[in-house]
This record gives sequence, C-alpha cells and structure tokens, in this order.
Amino acid sequence: MKKIKMAVTAVLIALTSVAFGPSAHAGEVLDRILTSKTLRVAAGADWGLIAHLDEKNELVGYDIDVAKGIAKYLGVNAEFVTPGWDLIAAGNWAGRWDIGTGQMAPTKARADKFDFSVPYFYDRTVIVVHKDSKATKGSDLEGKKIGVNGGTVAEAYANQTYTPDDPNAAPVPYDFKAGEVKTYGNSTIAFDDLRLGDGVRLDAVITDETFTEGAIKSGYPIKIIDRLFALPAAIPMMKGDKELVEKVSAAIKSMRDDGTLSKLSVKWYGSDHSVAK
Repeated sequence: MKKIKMAVTAVLIALTSVAFGPSAHAGEVLDRILTSKTLRVAAGADWGLIAHLDEKNELVGYDIDVAKGIAKYLGVNAEFVTPGWDLIAAGNWAGRWDIGTGQMAPTKARADKFDFSVPYFYDRTVIVVHKDSKATKGSDLEGKKIGVNGGTVAEAYANQTYTPDDPNAAPVPYDFKAGEVKTYGNSTIAFDDLRLGDGVRLDAVITDETFTEGAIKSGYPIKIIDRLFALPAAIPMMKGDKELVEKVSAAIKSMRDDGTLSKLSVKWYGSDHSVAK
C-alpha cells in the first residue's frame, strides 16, 4: 500500500486542475485515467473505519479497499488525496481528483452536482449521546445542541429540512427541534466534543450507525439512543462523464457479484452492509 505523499499530490493537483475542469466532456476523465494508469481518489484521513491513517501512516479502511477494487477493475493504480469531506461534498473539484469516497448518500440535491455509481454500502442514521446522558429518545433533545457532519443528510435532518428522495417513502418524523446545530468537518471531531461530557460542548451527535459502532469499540464514552432511517451510499463523480460512471458502477457490481463487497464489510464492520436490510 502506498503512503500518502502530500507534496507530490499537491503538484499533481496543480498540474491537472486546469486540464480537467468540472465541465469535462463525456469520456474525457475516463480516457485520462486509462491513459495515465492512475485513478485519483478523494478520501479522509480520520473517518474511522471508512478511511483513516494506521500506525504506519498508511491510508486504510473499507472505502479505501473499495476504491482499490475499482482501480483494479479499471486496470490502473489508485492514488489517494485527502481534501476533507467539506471539499468533496461541495463539488467543483476542478479535476483535482476523479472519484470521491465517504459513503455519500445520492440525494436529489446532490444530483445537481454529481453523477453517482450504483450503491456499494448501506447504513442507518442514528442519534448518539454521551454515556452519562439521561436522554433515551429523540424527544429528550428538544432545544439541545446537536453536532453533525456538515453537508450530510444528518445535517438536513437536524435542521428539519430532510426529505426522502423516494416519493413513496413515509414522511420523516421530527421528534425534537434543536436549539443549535453545530457542523463539523467530520464526525470524529464531533465525537471528540461529545466525549468531553454530557452538555459540555454538545448534547448529541447525529451520524452513521457503523461509524458510531466503531467509535464505541475504540473507547468513546457514547451510546445510541435512536435509529432513524437507512440510506444507500454511492461513489460520487463530477457530472459529465457517463462512461466513467458506467465503469465505476460495473466495478462495484463485479465486487458485489463475486462476494468482495460482503467480505470487505465483514472485515471492517463485522457484518454485511453491502446489501439493503
């Protein structure tokens, strides 16, 4: 596994940002990937089991393994950059990377900025509090300070603006109105504030169930008090390269069909999140 070389990555970003802007014509990005034999992947360095730096300062995690699988299917090498979730979710990548990770939910709002692969992961959004909190359900958080990862479905839910994309889905119930919604660059930072104590900086965090389970296993003094709704996760790409979307989706389908996605999910999470439950 290659170590992250930030200086080299910065040079690559600078050299390619002009040539491959967000208005790429169909096939252009895929052609560059195949020609250069390099798939540039945006990931986080502190996303828990999704992606993180290990003791050797190497980037590892479920999404890292999936990205490597996609690169292998394309017959190229995976090169990772770590711009942070806010920059990935904002769009306007300006050619700095080819695909994003982070288990992004393919919502209608995001469809204005991204094309999405078929789903490669399914997770549930949960409400998390400090282990000493007396809250046992969502309604106990009325008027409280809630932490969320910025630019996520969790943020929309906390602000009571989330609407399921499925027109047949039941309306989302809101059991409480937050007194303040505090956004973070990632859920790890939110949990770092929550672990300081009940109500010290936060009263609760809304985030992904698998991420929370990983944090609990690593020693965070937190607990889940409510499970809200399940969402699929897909690989985002800037709009305009249908061929790339098809190839990435084909890679994911291949990994699903041969059992790779299931094995990777069990490896990192202890259970299979590669299929909807």
